[in-house]
Amino acid sequence: MASLVVHFEIHASEPQKLIDFYSELLGWRFTQFGDIPYWSIDTGEGAIGNAAGEPGLGINGGLTQRMGPQPEVGAPVTGADIVIGVEDIDAVFAKGLELGAIEALPLDDMQGIGRVGYLLDPDHNVFGLISPILSDGTNTMGGGSD
Repeated sequence: MASLVVHFEIHASEPQKLIDFYSELLGWRFTQFGDIPYWSIDTGEGAIGNAAGEPGLGINGGLTQRMGPQPEVGAPVTGADIVIGVEDIDAVFAKGLELGAIEALPLDDMQGIGRVGYLLDPDHNVFGLISPILSDGTNTMGGGSD
């Protein structure tokens, strides 16, 4: 078996605040496990199917109660972060800011990779957004324009 990443977790000081944020920003669905402060995250079509066990193009995750203070803005990352593939990165980045995120790294074109930017969610967890479409319309996955 390959050592693939199959799950991620987001820590939240105020779980409902982040559930609302990610639901609105990315359309993720959250399901609480019983009475414990843990929610499964369904990131949508193309994610690894838990029931079928079939690998897809992405992974699902979980959201859990944070055990300590939230990270301070400007503090170095002390764990792993996630990068989320989106179609219209400029629109999603702007919507994230409208929903209370803070810009961590501005959107930038990375030749051969795509357009990338990082935000801090309302609990100051860093996450990245990436799209294969550069600001000039070049598709880094297909070599042409959109």
